[in-house]
Amino acid sequence: MTAAVPSSAHQVEALARGVLPAPERVRERTWSLALPWGDRPIDATLAHLLEGDGGELVLVDPGGGGGGAVGRLRDAVTATGHDLADVGLVVATHLHADHLGAADAVRRATGARVALHVLDAEADRWLAGRAATAEAELDSWGVPQEVRPGLRSTWSVGSAVTSVVPDLLLADGDLLPLPGREVRCAWTPGHTAGHLCLVDPEGGLVLTGDHVLPHVNPGIGLGGPGPSDPVTDVLASLARVADLDDGTVEAAPGHGHRFTGLRERAEELARHRLARDADAAAALDALDRPTVWQVAGRMTWTGGFDSLAGGSLGSALAQAAWHVAHLGRDEELRDGADR
Repeated sequence: MTAAVPSSAHQVEALARGVLPAPERVRERTWSLALPWGDRPIDATLAHLLEGDGGELVLVDPGGGGGGAVGRLRDAVTATGHDLADVGLVVATHLHADHLGAADAVRRATGARVALHVLDAEADRWLAGRAATAEAELDSWGVPQEVRPGLRSTWSVGSAVTSVVPDLLLADGDLLPLPGREVRCAWTPGHTAGHLCLVDPEGGLVLTGDHVLPHVNPGIGLGGPGPSDPVTDVLASLARVADLDDGTVEAAPGHGHRFTGLRERAEELARHRLARDADAAAALDALDRPTVWQVAGRMTWTGGFDSLAGGSLGSALAQAAWHVAHLGRDEELRDGADR
């Protein structure tokens, strides 16, 4: 049972029926737009439209790209009584394709600027470095040859990442350039290095992106190096977001549905991370100089380790390595490249 308490009956009911929620007014000048991603409505990206004085619009997390993306966004924005042409800024909470993918197409169609945190704007450099070192990483983890093709085509190349050159770089504490409103950027590294939550104190609303979701435990380290290791980063970021909740805040995540209980949900996610620490510690205690592959194989994963493949397997292996690092027990690992 998740600590998140649903606060949008409209979103919950639509998802229960297996359909996308229609655009919904969240606050006086804020709307939620559900945009399809993948084959299941539950995976839809929840974009948010913010209106400032004078009718200027900011679009947060415009969803995935591809054919029809701009048309879908235009229809969704029109349903709120606005025009996509009035969007002056597109903000992505992070660099993943289901959040940033349509940003460049919207920019071309409307002339809007695109904004990202500076670390997520460095995706090109990170991807280039990752491609050059991917095979050595799989070697060091001790990954069997038979599962490597799926890792090379997903995890190793960062297939979930979209590269867009932003017009505006955002940093912690920045206010969005939205006349008449004070919507503040809160840097929350962990899921990606430059992940941002957006805080609307007047509206009692926090747009949490993929940092805090109501039902899913978000992955970590999925977008370049952050200020520390991803486990340390996400625990600090979860504590920060928990402190934003005075008991009256509503969370508007990037997937699922709006909810209350942001503090409790953030604390629940932190406990999940600490449980992974304990899993990694138990594996190290049970094995004599294991590889990352062997540690990950003893940890608890949804569906079990043997069910993981592709990007999910790559994420699990990386998480195992990061949790060992967070424990300060790197020296107990064996380099799988050593024979």
